[in-house]
Amino acid sequence: MNTPTDAEIGAYIGAAGKAAWEVPDLPANTKQREIKSVGIIGAGTMGGGIAMNFATAGIPVTIVETTQEALDRGLKVVRGNYQRSADKGRFPQEEVEARMDRFDGKLELAALAECDLVIEAVFEDMELKRKIFTELDRVMKPGAILATNTSALNIDEIAAMTKRPEDVIGLHFFSPANVMKLLEIVRAKHTADDVVATSMDLAAQINKIAVLVGVCPGFVGNRILFARQKQANKLLQQGLMPWDVDAALNAFGFKMGPFQMSDLAGLDIGWSKGAKTENPIRDALCEMDRRGQKTQAGFYDYDESRRPIPSDVVAGVIKDITGAEANQMSQEEIIEICIYPMINEAVKILEENKAQRPSDIDVVWLNGYGWPADKGGPMFYGDMVGAQAVLDVMEKLGAEDPEFAPAELLRDLAKNGGKFTEIDTGGLKV
Repeated sequence: MNTPTDAEIGAYIGAAGKAAWEVPDLPANTKQREIKSVGIIGAGTMGGGIAMNFATAGIPVTIVETTQEALDRGLKVVRGNYQRSADKGRFPQEEVEARMDRFDGKLELAALAECDLVIEAVFEDMELKRKIFTELDRVMKPGAILATNTSALNIDEIAAMTKRPEDVIGLHFFSPANVMKLLEIVRAKHTADDVVATSMDLAAQINKIAVLVGVCPGFVGNRILFARQKQANKLLQQGLMPWDVDAALNAFGFKMGPFQMSDLAGLDIGWSKGAKTENPIRDALCEMDRRGQKTQAGFYDYDESRRPIPSDVVAGVIKDITGAEANQMSQEEIIEICIYPMINEAVKILEENKAQRPSDIDVVWLNGYGWPADKGGPMFYGDMVGAQAVLDVMEKLGAEDPEFAPAELLRDLAKNGGKFTEIDTGGLKV
């Protein structure tokens, strides 16, 4: 393995962060749209967190919910977040009221009509989003930017519900949105240049790290995450336990492994009672009301301090469902099985021109998913271990499941001794 110095890693990460702001195919004289007011649809965890970014930056926010109860609850959470910051001395008490005064809660989408930018932050349900954008097209003033916070859905399909697809863009914030720095800006097929330029500038105004990406399932960050999660789930089918997998990823440098992360997010995301999904272990745990940290039980048991404790109940459920005998695997092998598919998926993203450059992928994972800084990002780490090592593992995993077949570009890199960080497929294409 090639082991770079701390200075080399730091220089790479710094250069990658700077490069992410550059959009080569955006004309330098692109005039931006003026954003003086923002509308947010949804006052839940995401919507409230997104709204806080703008209120904190001094931009008035109109936030819309379907019921007064949901609206009041959302604004109460926002106030609580601000109050905790004031209590910690991050800003004066009077600043809490100044920021809350920038919020205007409403119960009708029509209340957003004069906003310069509206961000939809509702459930990940395509039909619901299609319905909302049909209505936004009807009520919003000409020239308003219509954004969706979807984390994985097809924005071209959402934009098609409007007569102004050039005004539609993805602004994928990460949870908690008032804390996490990353903002994936998703350029759809018809998104106008000035909408892209305005969104990039606005990201800087609200103190985010922006990365411009293209439309594909999961975009850049979640698409790579899905690849890791599928391999982690397969390891359970082979007789490993969630804590075995998480311990290996913790040793790699992630503060949270795949199953620790699932418990934090909630196992019932995208699940409903009686559902039979492609993840029967998750289904069974949810049916037992083991839905993660919020129920003090998920893949792990949790004590009052939310400390994860390996669960005999879960071990039994996994054995009953998989029929697999207990299995031992080295942490090095677990890391290869979970991490190398991420590198392979990143290469496929570049092959499909859904990212501008390899370093943008590293910026996404460093700032949105807790990738360990000493390993620079998936592309940087790929160069540390070498393309041939990644290819060897992907050949094996691809033989078991064609979905994980090695990218053609990965084969080329291994054959020619190329570097992941130097891949150039021509940038982002929509």
